[in-house]
Amino acid sequence: MSDSLYIIEKMKQKRWIDKLEQTGNLEREAWISLFSEYDEEDQAYAAQKARAIAGYFFGNQIYIRGLIEFTSYCRNNCYYCGLRRDNEKAERYRLTAQEILSCCERGYTLGFRTFVLQGGEDLWYTDDRMEALIRQIKKKYPDCALTLSVGEREEASYRRWYEAGADRYLLRHETGEEAHYAVLHPQEMSLARRKDCLRQLRGIGYQTGCGFMVGSPGQSAETLAEDMAWIKELGPHMIGIGPFIPHKDTPLGKAAQGNYRLTLFLLSLLRIMEKQVLLPATTALGTIHPEGREAGILAGANVVMPNLSPVSVRKKYAIYDGKKHTGEEAAEGIENLRRRLKRIGYEIVSKRGDWEER
Repeated sequence: MSDSLYIIEKMKQKRWIDKLEQTGNLEREAWISLFSEYDEEDQAYAAQKARAIAGYFFGNQIYIRGLIEFTSYCRNNCYYCGLRRDNEKAERYRLTAQEILSCCERGYTLGFRTFVLQGGEDLWYTDDRMEALIRQIKKKYPDCALTLSVGEREEASYRRWYEAGADRYLLRHETGEEAHYAVLHPQEMSLARRKDCLRQLRGIGYQTGCGFMVGSPGQSAETLAEDMAWIKELGPHMIGIGPFIPHKDTPLGKAAQGNYRLTLFLLSLLRIMEKQVLLPATTALGTIHPEGREAGILAGANVVMPNLSPVSVRKKYAIYDGKKHTGEEAAEGIENLRRRLKRIGYEIVSKRGDWEER
């Protein structure tokens, strides 16, 4: 490519990023162009804008969420997940209510004011059991937010748990394109159902989160454009993205790992598009790069989610291979994480960190 053509191309890419900042949206063709032709210069340009936007709304404050992985049982058979129903090598466990409350107690002492109950779609946790658990946590920690991430349930269940005190719900849509969804999931699962659940959650009043894996098998610039269109339509309060990391005991176990730089670029674009969204620098990002968490913050993220689960079960919650279980990714490393983020100019704060209109 000649110098003049390169300059024209760079100007086009920067114009798309500028337009996204100004309007909060792009046409499908513009998204495809961005995802197909970006380079490190474009990524740096987007990250600079994303940091400025995050700084305007949140200052240098980073919210922490205490992740409690409370069950590794799952009724689903997703092709990428180590917890899938047919993985006979998976080690299954369920935490008792007392074990979960102990996680919350330890987290509260460490300064956490949001707890995230995450698990497979485990129907042993009936509506009654979930409601009782939610009420126990909220009664003991009324100043804390409670996030649920337990998959697809009936609208009546979502409403019941919200009325019991749950504040937020995370349900990654995984992809906004039907054919791509079928690459990742068996026939009994559907993207339409997943989207319906997200609409229901938002309608009930939850602070609602969606998200997707970056670099999952079958993903393309076109499918990423569908992701951005769906996120714009939904208007979520939280967006969780991270690089795809294969699990050896799944049908997609030999697929290539997701792209680190594309993940950072997408974090920046999401911050530019949904300016006030709560945006985590995920464990998966820290798993594929030793400074992935810091890089995610510098790309526009404003949330980290250390692990509060008992040490004895952390390795059993193996949704992908190589997942970090200790150090800064775990609650025990919170002071080290605090120091690492301070070195890049950010401060962990002991707040609920709710989404709010500003």
